[in-house]
Amino acid sequence: MGSAPRLGLDILGDTLDWPFFEDRHRRFALELTTWADATLAGLPHADVDAACRARVAALGEGGFLRAAVPETYGGLNPTLDVRTLCLAREILGSRDGLTDFAFAMQGLGSGAITIAGSETLKARILPGVCEGVRIAAFALSEKEAGSDVAAMATTASPDGDTHVRIDGEKSWISNGGIADHYVVFARTGEAPGARGLSAFLVEADTPGLSITERIEVIAPHPLATLRFDGCRVPLENRIGGPGDGFKIAMATLDIFRSTVGAAALGFARRALHETLAHANGRKLFGGTLGDLQLSQAAIADSAAEVDAAALLVYRAAWTKDRGAPRVTREAALAKLVATENAQRVIDRAVQIHGGLGVTRGVKVEELYREIRALRIYEGASEVQKVVIARDLLKTHAAGARAGQVAAQPDRITRSPFND
Repeated sequence: MGSAPRLGLDILGDTLDWPFFEDRHRRFALELTTWADATLAGLPHADVDAACRARVAALGEGGFLRAAVPETYGGLNPTLDVRTLCLAREILGSRDGLTDFAFAMQGLGSGAITIAGSETLKARILPGVCEGVRIAAFALSEKEAGSDVAAMATTASPDGDTHVRIDGEKSWISNGGIADHYVVFARTGEAPGARGLSAFLVEADTPGLSITERIEVIAPHPLATLRFDGCRVPLENRIGGPGDGFKIAMATLDIFRSTVGAAALGFARRALHETLAHANGRKLFGGTLGDLQLSQAAIADSAAEVDAAALLVYRAAWTKDRGAPRVTREAALAKLVATENAQRVIDRAVQIHGGLGVTRGVKVEELYREIRALRIYEGASEVQKVVIARDLLKTHAAGARAGQVAAQPDRITRSPFND
């Protein structure tokens, strides 16, 4: 695996000067960058479970998991600040994909509790997540219900007056096998389809919960299939109300989907950084690789795609932080463009590196494996296109019914660049 050199803030370019950010974001970026460059190279890699646990613990000890939890429970900000989450994932992603994963899952695996959990649940779970002593997981996907959440088959049935019984299977669950708790979505039947789902906090040691399969993927991280056989969970562990599960899942993804784009942006920035270093250093044909016009065209294309992704990611994060109740379209655009652009930027980096680019242990080869899953998880690129198109069609139809040319003029006039 590639090492984590001291990249500093330079890899971010002038992004932190953009008006999306406040001084607190710039301070956070500097602190995390300094910590990452000093710490990540020394963390273990050989055993993926131990490596992930070590990264969660290190992030907790460094104080950076505070960004994933509200201030009341030991966190950094009064509410989840999406710009901070995105900066963290971009910075960590540019250095070490597994550390980015460890950070992201602490947020995603506790986000539903932050959004809709009872005060008792929040007080019980969130401080440990923040300190890095409790590993979190988000259990939504099933083998036959990935993108189609409404097809979920896992059930939660009443078991007396104080418990539910969960039966079924969840697959592709990140942190599966090492998590201390799972936020589990199950069918409770209040209404057909997606309206009949609820969310529950399930502790990892609950009887009836087992790991039936560990899933190996091209960029190793803890991933598993979970089985629930009469798993008895207290009703006090329900997150939100009965039938609120789909709404809670979508609200959680509304926050964290933009951060997937930020991780892809971090991967792309590192690939461009490696491309520039190789193009300037590789000697051939009496000059350098960077002297060739085709190399320059590839570099220019990558630079444009990196900046385009950054603008969409931080537009979505800024919009959410400004108080927008939902940023479904903005977050989908950010994830779609950032992940697809990153795939192209990294592919060019591999090509420019030649044989080195497909050699195990070279950073761009690692990035090539890391980026692929981001175009699938938390909504594949094809799903994002459907989300974007449906939102635009709905907005246009609403505007037409109202006799307006633009249904939401505030989205045109409101911008950090003219505030």
